[in-house]
Amino acid sequence: MILAVSTFKNPPPPTGGYRGRFAPSPTGPLHAGSLVAALGSWLDARKNGGKWLLRIEDLDTPRCLPEATRQIQAQLLACGLSWDEEVVQQSQRQEAHQRALERLNGLQCLYSCTCSRQTIANALAKLGIETSRNQEMVYPGTCRPATLISNPAESFGELQRAWRIALPQNCHIEFRDLALGSQNQNLNTEVGDFVIRRTDGLFTYQLAVVVDDAEQNITHIVRGKDLLSNTARQIYLQEILGYKRPEYLHLPLVLDEHGEKLSKQTLATQINTQDAKHSLIELRKAATHLGLQNLPDGENVTIAEWLLAATHAWPTFS
Repeated sequence: MILAVSTFKNPPPPTGGYRGRFAPSPTGPLHAGSLVAALGSWLDARKNGGKWLLRIEDLDTPRCLPEATRQIQAQLLACGLSWDEEVVQQSQRQEAHQRALERLNGLQCLYSCTCSRQTIANALAKLGIETSRNQEMVYPGTCRPATLISNPAESFGELQRAWRIALPQNCHIEFRDLALGSQNQNLNTEVGDFVIRRTDGLFTYQLAVVVDDAEQNITHIVRGKDLLSNTARQIYLQEILGYKRPEYLHLPLVLDEHGEKLSKQTLATQINTQDAKHSLIELRKAATHLGLQNLPDGENVTIAEWLLAATHAWPTFS
């Protein structure tokens, strides 16, 4: 299917300190859930007179589809959601991710791990801990050495081993979500030492997103609530790497008929952006999910006019 690409002449965003972003993974075209995240982050940036950036998170190359990047950009433009700077592709930023890895190594807080998922599951079972299918397994520290050191540089070239961040005792992270209020997580008991580089040599989302947000000077992260549980890990990495903590705002998820989050893995249907009429229908559905009310619903409303009204209707979070 060829997606229509239209450019709408929205007023340029005023120059300000706010810098937001939308960071989809190109594993398929946008669906209703990803449009909610895109629209919410775009509206928050526009409401606050800031910039909205697009970053393609294509670091997990085995799952990424080259055509999906073009489709995502076409769908966003068809919905009038234009970005303010050059698109960044995460796969081209591995040198920056490697520098962060080396910095963490210099702080003596990394160690290698050869555990498979089954090894971890077996270790937890011996401790009497059962993990449900959709629940993250808390790493029991099987490979953690008694003494942490700076590892030789050449050791990072060896595959078949992951690299984990060694958490300090009582690693309790507290933060405030602009929509959900006070949040807290004990990383030791709820996550354990987490992986920042996989056994195949790919950097994990946790490290890459922290490095990229910091180097793009992102001040506000508006994203789906499914990523809320990742926030404490990312804040911890921000703290030890010396990055400034951005503001967080997590949006309600779009669920399917089974109560599961819409995702490409569950074959969620892509949004219809074949023309302006269908794009506006998709935008209106996303706005309804976000709780926006009293938006223009006439047939003659343009997307640019509708987005302007939606920006005025978007609440101010503080």
